[in-house]
Amino acid sequence: MSDDTQEHPPGGWRYRDHTRGRLIVSLFVLSAPLVTTSLSGVLFQLVDLGMISRLGEDAVTAIIVSNQSLRQIILVMAMGASFGAQALVSQFVGSGRIDAAEHVTGQIVVLATVFAACIAAVGIALPGPLLQLLEVSPAVLEAGIPYVRLSLSLNLGFVFLILFGAILNGAGDATTPLIISLLQTVLSLGAEWVLIFGAFGAPALGVSGVALGLAAGQLAAGSIALWVLFRGKSRVHIRTQHLLPDFAVLRRILSLSWPPALQMLSGFAVTAFFIRMMGEFGETAQAAYSIGLRLSMIGPMLAFPVASAAATLVGQNLGAGDVPRAWRSIQVGLAVHVPLLCSIALLGFVFRTEIIGAFSDDPAVIALGSELLVYQAASFVFLSFNFVFFRSLQGAGDVVGPMWMSLGNSLFVTLALGIWLGRIEGMGPTGLFIANLAGAASSTVFLGAWLATGRWTRARRAVSRPIDASGD
Repeated sequence: MSDDTQEHPPGGWRYRDHTRGRLIVSLFVLSAPLVTTSLSGVLFQLVDLGMISRLGEDAVTAIIVSNQSLRQIILVMAMGASFGAQALVSQFVGSGRIDAAEHVTGQIVVLATVFAACIAAVGIALPGPLLQLLEVSPAVLEAGIPYVRLSLSLNLGFVFLILFGAILNGAGDATTPLIISLLQTVLSLGAEWVLIFGAFGAPALGVSGVALGLAAGQLAAGSIALWVLFRGKSRVHIRTQHLLPDFAVLRRILSLSWPPALQMLSGFAVTAFFIRMMGEFGETAQAAYSIGLRLSMIGPMLAFPVASAAATLVGQNLGAGDVPRAWRSIQVGLAVHVPLLCSIALLGFVFRTEIIGAFSDDPAVIALGSELLVYQAASFVFLSFNFVFFRSLQGAGDVVGPMWMSLGNSLFVTLALGIWLGRIEGMGPTGLFIANLAGAASSTVFLGAWLATGRWTRARRAVSRPIDASGD
């Protein structure tokens, strides 16, 4: 370990050694702050949707369609990088290499900055053509162009907060990202309210106010997160020398990042294509699908942190060379994650009409949105296993094989079945709902079979090979 490696105080939840002790306690320590973070995200989604709904149906559709497609592409690419970051940081921390974890952290900040700049350039230059790809109506296009331009050009805080959470979660500290997330929620909602409706003498910017308010809160929270990393009180401490580009380390991060990013991107690409297909069935269908999709994210947002906690446990215990404990980490993750997401699915099924009705008074939108939630509830049963499977594989650094399986599943099961049922068989939106459910089921089976082979237990050798402040 390098001389400048910080000695962290023993004890406390933020500094718990997750390579020993009861796994269920470690899972709770890691997942409880993450679940609370997701709850703040759910609160944000609901309040944000409530404010947006006051802007009219065209504005609602423009914002949600953009978020569920264009911003989701940014999200999955950033999350791909975050999975690579978490795998490296968790395994280095598990093996006691805090110096290497800190060097990787600095390179992740560099990567986030470059990535955000590229996205901003695209957002400034091509907002209209990007939105036109989704086959939206002229009214939705007009409302959506300023939102796309602003939200993409001001994406730095959004990207950095995702990577910041992955860094500290990989190090075993889920509490600090929770605090930052709560700040971001309050700041973003407050800024959106002021800028959408013109409170306190500010101009009423409508759709543009949504993008500007969200970006303001994320940039403010991201600045605080960066200050935490430089301050030296977090589990990892970066210094200015860690920000000098180290291309060998950047290549290693990218090698662990692009497969999960492509894996997730394939799923979101299908979602974006289905949103586009919904436009063929009318504006009401597209609006119902957009609202239903956003609401259906609440379940995974609440349960996914347990899968992420399992990934940290797998990574740290593989880094420590304890393969049996890594297997038990997956079992403990499933024992908590499956009942949690299935319970959420049951609630969504029972109260589906009331949930959709809270955000639309159009009977056609309510009927179609409620039907979507029925299929989403069924898919959650499979995803309750799926999320733990693929996050554990990513925590181990086993990313290429699962990526190819998920890519093939998205193209040849979900997408192909959706086109066949929706267009050829004339089932319309219901065909797409069935295709999504079938894709969730088949993907879960494929990932479970791959996990059972145990190949992921050997991936740690490639992930945690030596690294220091000067690279490989």
